[in-house]
Amino acid sequence: MLQVALPDFPLRTERLTLRPPRPEDAEAIHRLVNEWEVVRMLSRLPYPYPRELTDEWIASTGTQMEDGSAYHLAITGEENGREMVIGCIGLRLDETPRVADLGYWVGRRYWGHGVASEAAGRATRWALANLQIDTVRARVAVDNPASVAVLRRLGFREVGAGREDFFARGGSHPVLIFQASRADIFGAVETEGLAHGMAGGKKLLLVAACALIDTDTRVLLARRPEGKKMAGLWEFPGGKVKPGETPEAALIRELREELGIDVTEACLAPFTFASHAYETFHLLMPLYLCRRWDGFVRPLEGQALAWVRPQKLSEYEMPAADKPLVPLLRDFL
Repeated sequence: MLQVALPDFPLRTERLTLRPPRPEDAEAIHRLVNEWEVVRMLSRLPYPYPRELTDEWIASTGTQMEDGSAYHLAITGEENGREMVIGCIGLRLDETPRVADLGYWVGRRYWGHGVASEAAGRATRWALANLQIDTVRARVAVDNPASVAVLRRLGFREVGAGREDFFARGGSHPVLIFQASRADIFGAVETEGLAHGMAGGKKLLLVAACALIDTDTRVLLARRPEGKKMAGLWEFPGGKVKPGETPEAALIRELREELGIDVTEACLAPFTFASHAYETFHLLMPLYLCRRWDGFVRPLEGQALAWVRPQKLSEYEMPAADKPLVPLLRDFL
């Protein structure tokens, strides 16, 4: 599996902090989850929930995060200047490739305050932007309308139904299955104000990309960070060509803004191009090669960077438009 450095926890929202649980959180977590109204909606937990299981669960979360099989976080807030545990949220990487299962709960006293929506939205956006997944999935008991509303509000789509064992209830119960992709959460690529004419009845978007090649013949890929469209996918550095701008001028500007390096037009060698029809626009993307630049490559926009051997480029999940460029570049290098 492709190994990528993850951003440091905690994850923050306007009101909440999502961080790894600590041993000293055990008492608060046990008190909040060991209520029938809470635990009955959680498939994996018994009722009553033994206190010692809380300690065991917290101890196991560190190992799971280290091996990348699951990411469990305590949801905390502030009250009178003190941190308090409100609930928990987790993402478990499924055996199905590139899918993560989302689960969460919030203490009963904090229901109705938007905590679940805020925490689940933050965790979902982080997962799609930073984990090797394309889809986040969630299973919700049919008699849990509050959680159903949370998922729909965030952009999750109902894709099916099934049954699942709920330990606390002592049997199998019907569930609804929801899932969300990058397009559901982050939306489509924005083209307004940057379209260059029409193609087949769609807006034509011109984007310039650059394959930076170092002295070891490695190619630089950048991962779109959380908050950007198609976050989590890897791409060649570059960006949209502004009206009145040449592709070369756009690349010089983008490489300085994104990576902190200075490139001259003479160092940009046209190599090939991509022409791809998305649902609402048509993308035309010339790809340039560059082996010389001034300065040190730095991620100035919070993006992850990877210097990749040509034969390994196909291991990085890319936007549909970028994929046809990979075999051409690999064969050339």
